[in-house]
Amino acid sequence: MNSKINEQVYLLGKQHTLVAIMTRASGNAVASNQKPTVVILNTGIVHRVGHHRMFVALSRALAGIGFNVLRFDFAGIGDSEPRTEGLSPLDSSLADIGEVLDWLQHERGVSRIVMIGLCSGADHAILHSHSDPRVVALVLMDPSIPTTARFYAQYILQRVTRLRSYISVAIGRSSLVRLWIRDLFYGRRASVDSLPVSLENLRFHHYLKQSYYNAIDNGVQILAVFTGDTLRQTYREQMLDAFPDIGSGDRLKLEFFQGADHVFTSQADRARLFEIVLDWLVALSPRTETRQAPSGANPSSQISSVS
Repeated sequence: MNSKINEQVYLLGKQHTLVAIMTRASGNAVASNQKPTVVILNTGIVHRVGHHRMFVALSRALAGIGFNVLRFDFAGIGDSEPRTEGLSPLDSSLADIGEVLDWLQHERGVSRIVMIGLCSGADHAILHSHSDPRVVALVLMDPSIPTTARFYAQYILQRVTRLRSYISVAIGRSSLVRLWIRDLFYGRRASVDSLPVSLENLRFHHYLKQSYYNAIDNGVQILAVFTGDTLRQTYREQMLDAFPDIGSGDRLKLEFFQGADHVFTSQADRARLFEIVLDWLVALSPRTETRQAPSGANPSSQISSVS
Protein backbone atom coordinates (compact mmCIF):
# COMPACT_ATOMS: atom_id res chain seq x y z
CA MET A 1 0.00 0.00 0.00
CA ASN A 2 1.16 3.55 -0.72
CA SER A 3 2.82 4.92 2.45
CA LYS A 4 1.01 8.22 1.94
CA ILE A 5 -2.40 6.54 2.18
CA ASN A 6 -4.02 5.85 5.55
CA GLU A 7 -6.77 3.27 5.95
CA GLN A 8 -8.82 2.58 9.07
CA VAL A 9 -11.57 0.07 9.88
CA TYR A 10 -14.87 1.19 11.45
CA LEU A 11 -18.01 -0.53 12.67
CA LEU A 12 -20.96 1.62 11.65
CA GLY A 13 -24.74 1.61 11.84
CA LYS A 14 -27.08 1.69 14.79
CA GLN A 15 -25.95 -1.80 15.82
CA HIS A 16 -22.27 -1.24 14.92
CA THR A 17 -22.41 -4.20 12.53
CA LEU A 18 -21.57 -2.56 9.18
CA VAL A 19 -17.87 -3.03 8.43
CA ALA A 20 -16.30 -0.06 6.67
CA ILE A 21 -12.87 1.11 5.52
CA MET A 22 -12.00 4.82 5.46
CA THR A 23 -9.20 5.68 3.05
CA ARG A 24 -7.58 9.10 3.30
CA ALA A 25 -4.40 10.83 2.22
CA SER A 26 -1.95 11.59 5.04
CA GLY A 27 -0.74 15.19 5.31
CA ASN A 28 -3.62 16.39 3.15
CA ALA A 29 -6.27 17.13 5.79
CA VAL A 30 -7.01 20.65 4.58
CA ALA A 31 -7.60 19.54 1.00
CA SER A 32 -9.70 16.61 2.17
CA ASN A 33 -11.91 18.76 4.37
CA GLN A 34 -12.66 21.04 1.44
CA LYS A 35 -13.84 18.20 -0.77
CA PRO A 36 -16.95 16.01 -0.53
CA THR A 37 -16.48 12.62 1.08
CA VAL A 38 -16.83 9.71 -1.35
CA VAL A 39 -18.90 6.67 -0.36
CA ILE A 40 -18.58 3.51 -2.49
CA LEU A 41 -21.40 0.95 -2.42
CA ASN A 42 -21.35 -2.84 -2.88
CA THR A 43 -22.00 -4.37 -6.29
CA GLY A 44 -24.50 -7.19 -5.81
CA ILE A 45 -23.09 -9.64 -3.26
CA VAL A 46 -19.46 -8.70 -3.96
CA HIS A 47 -17.93 -7.26 -0.81
CA ARG A 48 -16.39 -3.82 -0.45
CA VAL A 49 -13.14 -4.53 -2.35
CA GLY A 50 -15.08 -4.75 -5.62
CA HIS A 51 -14.39 -6.94 -8.66
CA HIS A 52 -10.64 -7.61 -8.96
CA ARG A 53 -10.09 -5.13 -6.05
CA MET A 54 -11.47 -2.36 -8.24
CA PHE A 55 -12.81 -0.28 -5.34
CA VAL A 56 -9.61 -0.62 -3.32
CA ALA A 57 -7.62 0.85 -6.20
CA LEU A 58 -10.22 3.56 -6.85
CA SER A 59 -10.31 4.54 -3.16
CA ARG A 60 -6.55 4.92 -2.99
CA ALA A 61 -6.43 6.86 -6.25
CA LEU A 62 -9.05 9.29 -4.90
CA ALA A 63 -7.30 9.58 -1.55
CA GLY A 64 -4.11 10.41 -3.41
CA ILE A 65 -5.73 13.59 -4.73
CA GLY A 66 -7.26 14.64 -1.40
CA PHE A 67 -10.60 12.85 -1.12
CA ASN A 68 -11.66 10.89 1.94
CA VAL A 69 -13.28 7.65 0.75
CA LEU A 70 -15.50 5.27 2.70
CA ARG A 71 -16.43 1.84 1.36
CA PHE A 72 -18.56 -0.50 3.41
CA ASP A 73 -20.42 -3.80 3.25
CA PHE A 74 -24.20 -3.79 3.27
CA ALA A 75 -25.79 -5.88 6.02
CA GLY A 76 -25.40 -9.56 5.25
CA ILE A 77 -22.64 -9.00 2.67
CA GLY A 78 -18.92 -9.47 3.19
CA ASP A 79 -18.01 -8.89 6.82
CA SER A 80 -21.21 -7.09 7.86
CA GLU A 81 -23.77 -8.98 9.93
CA PRO A 82 -27.34 -9.34 8.63
CA ARG A 83 -30.09 -7.10 9.96
CA THR A 84 -32.62 -8.64 12.32
CA GLU A 85 -35.66 -6.43 11.62
CA GLY A 86 -36.94 -8.53 8.73
CA LEU A 87 -36.55 -5.78 6.13
CA SER A 88 -36.57 -6.59 2.42
CA PRO A 89 -33.11 -6.62 0.80
CA LEU A 90 -33.79 -3.25 -0.88
CA ASP A 91 -35.12 -1.60 2.28
CA SER A 92 -32.21 -3.03 4.26
CA SER A 93 -29.60 -1.60 1.88
CA LEU A 94 -31.26 1.82 1.78
CA ALA A 95 -31.40 1.84 5.59
CA ASP A 96 -27.69 0.94 5.70
CA ILE A 97 -26.83 3.89 3.45
CA GLY A 98 -28.81 6.27 5.64
CA GLU A 99 -27.08 5.08 8.81
CA VAL A 100 -23.62 5.33 7.27
CA LEU A 101 -24.28 8.87 6.02
CA ASP A 102 -25.66 9.76 9.47
CA TRP A 103 -22.37 8.63 11.01
CA LEU A 104 -20.34 10.67 8.54
CA GLN A 105 -22.45 13.75 9.29
CA HIS A 106 -22.65 13.52 13.08
CA GLU A 107 -19.30 11.94 13.92
CA ARG A 108 -17.12 13.35 11.13
CA GLY A 109 -18.87 16.63 10.35
CA VAL A 110 -19.38 15.66 6.71
CA SER A 111 -22.08 17.68 4.93
CA ARG A 112 -21.37 16.74 1.29
CA ILE A 113 -21.33 13.21 -0.08
CA VAL A 114 -20.47 11.73 -3.46
CA MET A 115 -21.78 8.19 -3.90
CA ILE A 116 -20.23 5.74 -6.34
CA GLY A 117 -21.88 2.50 -7.41
CA LEU A 118 -21.66 -0.16 -10.10
CA CYS A 119 -24.76 -2.05 -11.26
CA SER A 120 -26.95 -2.59 -8.16
CA GLY A 121 -24.73 -0.15 -6.26
CA ALA A 122 -25.62 2.53 -8.79
CA ASP A 123 -29.33 1.72 -8.38
CA HIS A 124 -29.10 1.94 -4.60
CA ALA A 125 -27.29 5.26 -4.96
CA ILE A 126 -29.97 6.95 -7.09
CA LEU A 127 -32.86 5.55 -5.03
CA HIS A 128 -31.34 6.96 -1.84
CA SER A 129 -29.78 10.18 -3.04
CA HIS A 130 -32.74 11.86 -4.73
CA SER A 131 -34.24 12.67 -1.31
CA ASP A 132 -31.09 13.09 0.79
CA PRO A 133 -29.67 16.65 0.70
CA ARG A 134 -26.26 15.45 1.86
CA VAL A 135 -25.64 13.75 -1.50
CA VAL A 136 -24.33 16.31 -3.97
CA ALA A 137 -23.01 14.04 -6.73
CA LEU A 138 -23.23 10.49 -8.07
CA VAL A 139 -20.96 8.29 -10.15
CA LEU A 140 -23.22 5.61 -11.63
CA MET A 141 -21.65 2.74 -13.55
CA ASP A 142 -24.08 0.61 -15.58
CA PRO A 143 -27.18 1.59 -13.59
CA SER A 144 -30.59 0.19 -14.53
CA ILE A 145 -32.34 2.30 -17.16
CA PRO A 146 -35.50 1.62 -19.17
CA THR A 147 -35.37 0.00 -22.57
CA THR A 148 -36.33 2.04 -25.63
CA ALA A 149 -37.37 1.31 -29.20
CA ARG A 150 -33.84 2.08 -30.37
CA PHE A 151 -32.44 -0.29 -27.71
CA TYR A 152 -34.37 -3.19 -29.28
CA ALA A 153 -33.41 -2.11 -32.81
CA GLN A 154 -29.70 -1.97 -31.91
CA TYR A 155 -29.88 -5.30 -30.11
CA ILE A 156 -31.45 -6.99 -33.15
CA LEU A 157 -28.97 -5.42 -35.57
CA GLN A 158 -26.05 -6.69 -33.49
CA ARG A 159 -27.37 -10.24 -33.74
CA VAL A 160 -29.09 -10.38 -37.12
CA THR A 161 -26.30 -12.50 -38.65
CA ARG A 162 -26.03 -14.95 -35.74
CA LEU A 163 -27.76 -18.30 -36.31
CA ARG A 164 -27.81 -18.94 -32.57
CA SER A 165 -30.06 -15.88 -32.06
CA TYR A 166 -32.71 -17.26 -34.43
CA ILE A 167 -32.57 -20.65 -32.72
CA SER A 168 -32.99 -19.06 -29.28
CA VAL A 169 -36.09 -17.19 -30.45
CA ALA A 170 -37.54 -20.32 -32.01
CA ILE A 171 -37.18 -22.41 -28.87
CA GLY A 172 -38.27 -19.63 -26.51
CA ARG A 173 -34.88 -19.05 -24.89
CA SER A 174 -34.15 -15.61 -26.30
CA SER A 175 -32.99 -13.07 -23.69
CA LEU A 176 -34.41 -10.31 -25.85
CA VAL A 177 -37.88 -11.86 -25.94
CA ARG A 178 -37.88 -12.39 -22.16
CA LEU A 179 -36.80 -8.79 -21.66
CA TRP A 180 -39.52 -7.51 -23.98
CA ILE A 181 -42.19 -9.52 -22.12
CA ARG A 182 -41.01 -8.14 -18.78
CA ASP A 183 -40.98 -4.65 -20.26
CA LEU A 184 -44.66 -4.99 -21.21
CA PHE A 185 -45.71 -6.72 -18.00
CA TYR A 186 -43.90 -4.68 -15.37
CA GLY A 187 -44.07 -1.40 -17.25
CA ARG A 188 -47.86 -1.49 -17.16
CA ARG A 189 -48.15 -2.61 -13.55
CA ALA A 190 -45.69 -0.25 -11.84
CA SER A 191 -47.34 2.61 -10.02
CA VAL A 192 -45.93 6.11 -10.43
CA ASP A 193 -46.00 6.79 -6.70
CA SER A 194 -45.24 3.38 -5.20
CA LEU A 195 -41.75 2.40 -4.08
CA PRO A 196 -40.09 -0.53 -5.86
CA VAL A 197 -39.96 -3.68 -3.76
CA SER A 198 -36.70 -4.93 -5.28
CA LEU A 199 -34.05 -4.09 -7.84
CA GLU A 200 -34.96 -7.03 -10.08
CA ASN A 201 -37.30 -5.09 -12.34
CA LEU A 202 -36.31 -1.57 -11.38
CA ARG A 203 -35.75 -0.46 -14.96
CA PHE A 204 -39.47 -0.96 -15.65
CA HIS A 205 -40.59 0.97 -12.56
CA HIS A 206 -41.83 4.55 -12.86
CA TYR A 207 -40.21 5.39 -9.51
CA LEU A 208 -36.79 5.07 -11.11
CA LYS A 209 -37.54 7.84 -13.58
CA GLN A 210 -38.93 10.02 -10.80
CA SER A 211 -35.79 9.43 -8.72
CA TYR A 212 -33.59 10.69 -11.54
CA TYR A 213 -35.79 13.72 -12.15
CA ASN A 214 -35.84 14.56 -8.44
CA ALA A 215 -32.06 14.25 -8.19
CA ILE A 216 -31.48 16.54 -11.16
CA ASP A 217 -34.07 19.07 -9.91
CA ASN A 218 -32.39 19.07 -6.48
CA GLY A 219 -29.00 19.90 -7.98
CA VAL A 220 -27.28 16.50 -7.83
CA GLN A 221 -24.45 16.22 -10.34
CA ILE A 222 -24.37 12.85 -12.13
CA LEU A 223 -21.61 11.06 -14.03
CA ALA A 224 -23.16 8.03 -15.74
CA VAL A 225 -20.78 5.49 -17.27
CA PHE A 226 -22.10 2.67 -19.45
CA THR A 227 -20.32 -0.35 -20.92
CA GLY A 228 -22.66 -1.30 -23.73
CA ASP A 229 -23.77 -4.46 -21.91
CA THR A 230 -26.35 -5.53 -24.48
CA LEU A 231 -29.07 -6.42 -21.98
CA ARG A 232 -28.74 -3.03 -20.32
CA GLN A 233 -27.74 -0.43 -22.88
CA THR A 234 -26.95 -0.71 -26.57
CA TYR A 235 -26.19 2.91 -27.46
CA ARG A 236 -24.80 6.01 -25.77
CA GLU A 237 -27.96 8.15 -25.70
CA GLN A 238 -30.29 5.52 -24.23
CA MET A 239 -30.51 7.26 -20.85
CA LEU A 240 -31.44 10.54 -22.55
CA ASP A 241 -34.14 8.82 -24.61
CA ALA A 242 -35.51 6.97 -21.59
CA PHE A 243 -35.52 10.11 -19.42
CA PRO A 244 -36.20 12.95 -21.90
CA ASP A 245 -35.90 15.78 -19.36
CA ILE A 246 -32.81 14.59 -17.50
CA GLY A 247 -30.20 16.11 -19.80
CA SER A 248 -31.02 19.76 -19.24
CA GLY A 249 -28.18 22.00 -18.09
CA ASP A 250 -24.77 20.68 -17.06
CA ARG A 251 -25.80 18.29 -14.28
CA LEU A 252 -25.41 15.08 -16.29
CA LYS A 253 -22.27 13.76 -17.97
CA LEU A 254 -22.45 10.57 -20.05
CA GLU A 255 -19.60 8.21 -20.91
CA PHE A 256 -19.96 5.10 -23.06
CA PHE A 257 -17.39 2.29 -23.13
CA GLN A 258 -18.25 0.37 -26.29
CA GLY A 259 -16.94 -3.16 -26.04
CA ALA A 260 -16.00 -3.01 -22.36
CA ASP A 261 -17.33 -5.71 -20.06
CA HIS A 262 -19.67 -4.98 -17.18
CA VAL A 263 -16.94 -4.84 -14.49
CA PHE A 264 -14.21 -3.08 -16.51
CA THR A 265 -11.88 -6.08 -16.42
CA SER A 266 -9.53 -4.75 -19.10
CA GLN A 267 -6.61 -2.83 -17.66
CA ALA A 268 -7.03 -0.16 -20.35
CA ASP A 269 -10.77 0.21 -19.66
CA ARG A 270 -10.19 0.48 -15.92
CA ALA A 271 -7.43 3.05 -16.35
CA ARG A 272 -9.70 5.12 -18.58
CA LEU A 273 -12.56 4.79 -16.08
CA PHE A 274 -10.41 5.97 -13.18
CA GLU A 275 -9.12 8.90 -15.19
CA ILE A 276 -12.67 9.98 -16.10
CA VAL A 277 -13.92 9.66 -12.50
CA LEU A 278 -10.96 11.49 -10.95
CA ASP A 279 -11.00 14.32 -13.49
CA TRP A 280 -14.77 14.75 -13.09
CA LEU A 281 -14.60 14.87 -9.29
CA VAL A 282 -11.70 17.31 -9.27
CA ALA A 283 -13.57 19.66 -11.62
CA LEU A 284 -16.81 19.15 -9.71
CA SER A 285 -15.81 19.55 -6.07
CA PRO A 286 -15.46 23.36 -6.01
CA ARG A 287 -18.99 23.68 -7.44
CA THR A 288 -20.80 21.29 -5.11
CA GLU A 289 -22.62 22.83 -2.20
CA THR A 290 -24.80 21.32 0.47
CA ARG A 291 -28.29 20.80 -0.91
CA GLN A 292 -31.38 22.07 0.82
CA ALA A 293 -33.55 19.38 2.38
CA PRO A 294 -36.76 18.75 0.44
CA SER A 295 -39.81 20.29 2.06
CA GLY A 296 -41.37 17.95 4.58
CA ALA A 297 -38.30 15.73 4.79
CA ASN A 298 -37.59 14.19 8.17
CA PRO A 299 -34.10 14.91 9.56
CA SER A 300 -31.86 11.87 9.93
CA SER A 301 -31.50 10.55 13.46
CA GLN A 302 -28.07 10.69 15.07
CA ILE A 303 -26.34 7.39 15.84
CA SER A 304 -23.83 6.48 18.49
CA SER A 305 -20.11 6.99 18.11
CA VAL A 306 -18.01 4.03 17.06
CA SER A 307 -14.86 3.29 18.99
